[in-house]
Amino acid sequence: MAHVSIENLGKSYGATPVFANLDLDIEHGEFIALLGPSGCGKSTLLRCIAGLEQITAGDIRYDDSSIVELPPSDRGAAMVFQSYALYPHKTVRDNMGFALKIAKQPPEQIAERVEAAARILNITQLLPKRPRELSGGQRQRVAIGRAIVRDPKVFLFDEPLSNLDAELRAKMRVELSRLHRKIDATMIYVTHDQIEAMTMADRIVILHEGKIRQSGTPQEVFDRPADIFVARFIGAPAMNLFPLSRYSELGGVVGGQAQSLGAETLGIRPDELVVGGKATPSSPLVARFEVIESLGRQKLLHGETSLGDEITVSTHDGVAPETGVDLELSFEPGKVHLFDKNGNRCPDGASA
Repeated sequence: MAHVSIENLGKSYGATPVFANLDLDIEHGEFIALLGPSGCGKSTLLRCIAGLEQITAGDIRYDDSSIVELPPSDRGAAMVFQSYALYPHKTVRDNMGFALKIAKQPPEQIAERVEAAARILNITQLLPKRPRELSGGQRQRVAIGRAIVRDPKVFLFDEPLSNLDAELRAKMRVELSRLHRKIDATMIYVTHDQIEAMTMADRIVILHEGKIRQSGTPQEVFDRPADIFVARFIGAPAMNLFPLSRYSELGGVVGGQAQSLGAETLGIRPDELVVGGKATPSSPLVARFEVIESLGRQKLLHGETSLGDEITVSTHDGVAPETGVDLELSFEPGKVHLFDKNGNRCPDGASA
């Protein structure tokens, strides 16, 4: 495994920049998720690390050595793509060992590494089969096994679970987490799925418009989003945001801190809102719900505030309120998030 340093990295296609002045340190054995919407530069960054894209500026280092001048085959990285890219005419055994065969490794060493990787992934029984005989999840395990046998310094994953159905994605998330613990490897994982990032990664790096908006543990980015983009992107359903210029009563609820911090936007997550009775003239936040999604004990309530802004509330008591009626909403002042005029988190984070 390697310590990966990305220093002042830039990448552009002609006059179109993808990212510039990007800095990121990834520790030995760390599982990093590069998370962001389509077009944010996360896959391009991964391909730059792999050597599949030529960088425009900066440096990429494994431990103390720059790798930017090395061809992909000499970088010590193994990449697992969204597409399994297995040879259909070869057995699983031959697919997993093919890169080692091309590298002219001794047959006995190839066999040993393939068997070891198959045991780690619990696919020993699949070694004689061909890809057409495998399920999607099994094919993805073979693709991961093909990476493991190379004993790379860094594993690079480019949305490897996006072609699987929901049940298989959930199973493979567990399998990848187990794999990381077993082999203690440095892993960089690209995804647009926040559930994948939150459940697997040691640290999440959130990218937007070619910039790192926040880097932290899953709990840190959820509890203390650095700006409004992160606040809306992390968490499902997304955080509710209210301009304090229009919701002055909310500023009164959280006290003078909102004013002293220069806050202009108040955010609160759907599960921190509590639905009360019918609204009164003194209610600080009023909403009317028209759509209720039932998820067993959880209910998602969708509607509008009295000022016409969309709002979502998540309840866990299994009871849905009356629809089409103005209802009062309450919350604990310490659970809100305050953001300044530039959309950045106010100093001190959440309010009082």
